[in-house]
Amino acid sequence: MSEADGLKCAVPWRSMATGMWQTQAAFAIGIIGVFIGWRGSIAKMTGFFDLSGSVKYLLYGIVSGMLLASAADTLILSGIITEQVNIITASSYALLIAICESAFVLFLLGRPRNVALRASPPFGWTLGLGIGAMQSSVLAFRLFDEELNSSLSGFSMYSVAICLLISVTACTGHAVLASYQGAMILEPRRLGPFFSTSILRAALLISLILSIYTPLILVAPLTAIIAAWAPSQERWLPSGLTPAARQAYRRTTRQSERHRIASSSRTRGSMIDEQE
Repeated sequence: MSEADGLKCAVPWRSMATGMWQTQAAFAIGIIGVFIGWRGSIAKMTGFFDLSGSVKYLLYGIVSGMLLASAADTLILSGIITEQVNIITASSYALLIAICESAFVLFLLGRPRNVALRASPPFGWTLGLGIGAMQSSVLAFRLFDEELNSSLSGFSMYSVAICLLISVTACTGHAVLASYQGAMILEPRRLGPFFSTSILRAALLISLILSIYTPLILVAPLTAIIAAWAPSQERWLPSGLTPAARQAYRRTTRQSERHRIASSSRTRGSMIDEQE
């Protein structure tokens, strides 16, 4: 084999290795969003709900999220890259995907067993985390591709920071919406939340896709998530608890917060040298 033939073989292999590395990095960024959403909410509910069921619904979210993210990539992002869709067409596709997601969430969380256990809100939270993780992973993979028609494309510290922000926004956004839908199922209110969450999911999806071109767009969904965070933690997630369990949960949350503040404000001593 000549030296030229060796170079031809090396270039595709190097390209394949780079693609695998970027794929793994994109998936890891999606998982980071799950970790943040889990630690910030579900971890506080240990002992009050079936966490094994939450893990199962997280896996449901990962599988369904990959299908939904692939649909969004094929119908919306690919059309934007090739300049074949406008904002109206993209919004229509986003609404269609959002309706499918809302219907799937309603089907899973509205199952008689989940309603009987009153576990729809926390299961919805982890289901949304999985969906958001896959959505952000696909967008991160696209942004890492240098052939994307965006000034931000390529694997760099700046693109990684944008993808982390997309991951947090996607995971917490979908988790908040799914937990709200789960809480409304227990009311029971199904039809109204189905349509409202579909519209909000479509807006979230469009914002996430456009953010790989203009990251400043993420300000809108992040502001909405911050506004909905307190209701989701104080009303929607604990809505399935009995009054006594809800009181115990709030007491545990307050005690944990006091312990955290006391630990951070504690005056730490200095190390003593035994030879002195």
